[in-house]
Amino acid sequence: MNRQRCAWCGTDPLYQDYHDQEWGVPLHDDRRLFEMLILDGAQAGLSWLTILRKRENYRRAFDQFDPEKIASYDEAKMAELLANPGIVRNRLKIKSAIANARAYLRIQERPGGFSMLLWRHVDGQPKQNAWQSMAELPARTPESEAMSRELQQLGFNFVGPTICYAFMQAAGMVNDHVTDCFRHRELGGKRDK
Repeated sequence: MNRQRCAWCGTDPLYQDYHDQEWGVPLHDDRRLFEMLILDGAQAGLSWLTILRKRENYRRAFDQFDPEKIASYDEAKMAELLANPGIVRNRLKIKSAIANARAYLRIQERPGGFSMLLWRHVDGQPKQNAWQSMAELPARTPESEAMSRELQQLGFNFVGPTICYAFMQAAGMVNDHVTDCFRHRELGGKRDK
């Protein structure tokens, strides 16, 4: 079936599957949100397709994104990760994942946990945008700026406003499928008449 999709996913089958099945689907599972935030941080300066191709390697290398295990990583584990060709071998990004796991565990002690903390930046409901072209999509918004500030205050790294907005798009906090994409309407968007 030839479906109209957002132009960013191109013709790569892995990218198209991610677009069709995951991107923009509202996600409330704390652990999956944690994984997504770590991967979005790892993507900084790279294409998302690069990280998507390495996602299974990341899951293996980072103990299926178990925050308790990641929070306990020591120098030996850091050295192991830096030697792993299946992930992005960037010391700052790996250290960030460890710091973020520790910050995540502190948040989990609060009522509502990680999901509530993140979703309140969009009042608990996906923001339905109606972009007609990819050129209209912002790189950051006041909501992503507020999320970035809050996460940084809580001890997270690699969570700038642009990373937070990409995260919000992926986690379905905003519906940024363009209006002629078949997923826009499936995820609650209204088509312009």
